[in-house]
Amino acid sequence: MQHDTPAAHAGRAAHAHHGAPPATWPLAARATLHCLTGCAIGEVLGMVVGTALGWGDPPTMALAIALAFFFGYSLTLRGVLRAGVGFRTAFRVALAADTLSIAVMELIDNGVILVWPSARQAMPGDALFWTSLAASLVIAFLVTAPVNKWTIGRGRGHAVVHRYH
Repeated sequence: MQHDTPAAHAGRAAHAHHGAPPATWPLAARATLHCLTGCAIGEVLGMVVGTALGWGDPPTMALAIALAFFFGYSLTLRGVLRAGVGFRTAFRVALAADTLSIAVMELIDNGVILVWPSARQAMPGDALFWTSLAASLVIAFLVTAPVNKWTIGRGRGHAVVHRYH
């Protein structure tokens, strides 16, 4: 029978991150896809509403970003509440799980739209509106997946939600 030294046990515990799932690319992709779903709902809704109302870029993007956070958090909140957790705890879990992921996704997504000048003038009836929005979300997914893998590997981000699934 082998006995652990305190240092060996502490080293393993530091790497285990309190039962966090292993940081695999498939897990990071699923976490990012989950985030993308909420972000896309909010982003598309915000862009369509702001553009249809004739708002300029700043208010339209502010609405889209606010709705992306709202829907991103809501999807996580719904799943955690189903696990029987109280609202306050579920809300904290959603904040811990999604804030960095949504922030990175929104930064990239809106950044792509901002640097694609003709996309900012496109209307919901134009193919360019949907093409640029879809392209920006794909790029945001590709940038955010490694961020999610990194946070999961440290027992943060979507690793926080893992115990409630």
